[in-house]
Amino acid sequence: MRNPTRLTLMAVLLALSVAWVLPPVYSDALSERPDGASAQPSQRGTLKPVASTTPDIPFHEYDFQAEQRMIELANQSRMQAGLQALKYDSGLSRAARIHAQAMVATHQLSHQFDGEAALPQRLAAETRLQLDREGENVAFDYNADDGHKHLMLSPPHRANLLNPEYNVVGLGVAHSGDRLYIVEDFGHALPTFSLAEAKTRVSSAVTQARRQASQHELQQRELANLDEAACSMAKEDKLGTSSIHQLAQRYTLLTFTSLSPGTLPAGASQAMARPTLRSYSIGACYARTNTYPTGVYWIVLALD
Repeated sequence: MRNPTRLTLMAVLLALSVAWVLPPVYSDALSERPDGASAQPSQRGTLKPVASTTPDIPFHEYDFQAEQRMIELANQSRMQAGLQALKYDSGLSRAARIHAQAMVATHQLSHQFDGEAALPQRLAAETRLQLDREGENVAFDYNADDGHKHLMLSPPHRANLLNPEYNVVGLGVAHSGDRLYIVEDFGHALPTFSLAEAKTRVSSAVTQARRQASQHELQQRELANLDEAACSMAKEDKLGTSSIHQLAQRYTLLTFTSLSPGTLPAGASQAMARPTLRSYSIGACYARTNTYPTGVYWIVLALD
C-alpha cells in the first residue's frame, strides 16, 4: 500500500511585523506537500474539543464581504502572475469559517488546536471535493485589503496564494472587535469519476501496458464479487484483506489505491508483460477513509 501523500502536520507560528502597521499583524502558513512534508515544524494552540465541532455559523458571525474581497484580491494576484484563478468552494469556506471562529474563541492563530482535527480531515468533513493537496493561511488584520497585502509580503503565505497547483479556495473571516481573523483554505481538486468510468480508465491502462510490452491484448471479463473485494479494502483501510487473500489463491492480483485510476501502480509493468496471460477483471470502490480523508479509488485487478 502506498504511503498517503498527506500527513497531519502543522506549521510553526510566524510573526509578520510590518513597519507601517501598529500593532504588528500576525499570520501563519501551512502547505501540505505531495511528499507528505510540511514547510515548517509544528506548534499547537489550545482549544476545548467542543469548539472544533462548531455547527453552521450564523451569517452575522463572519464577514461575507471581506471573504469575497480577499478571494477577488487573491485571483487578481494570481492573474498578474500568469496563474489560473482559484474557484470558490462552499465546503472549504465552511471549514475555514469554523476554524476562524476557533481562533476568535482562543484569541490566537494556529492550524490545529487541541481537540481539533488536522487540516486534511477538517476540509474533508465539509467538502465533497477530492483533494490531493491542501494548504492554509491564517492571519489577523483590520481589513481585507491590508490582510491580503500583508500575506503577499510574507514568502510562505505568498507561496500558498500563488501556488500553481491549487485550483480551489475557501475563505473564513470572523470578527473580534475591530480585528479580522482570517483563514484561507486552498486545495488541488481532482476530477471525479463514476465507478464505471474508473474501470474504463483502468482498462485503457491495461491495454496500453500490454502494447508497450509487445504482448497480445487481453480479454476483459466480469468476475463476481470483485467490487465487493475492492470495498473490503476500503472498509478496512488496507490492501491485504481476507477477501483479497482468498482471490490471490486463484488469480494474480494487483491491488492499489489511486487518485487517477487511469494510471497503474509502479511495478505493474512486469506483471502485465507476462505472455501467458489471457484475461483480466477489474473491481473498484470509491471511499473516504482515515488514510484518505478526501477519498480515493480502491482497485483490484485480477489477471488470469
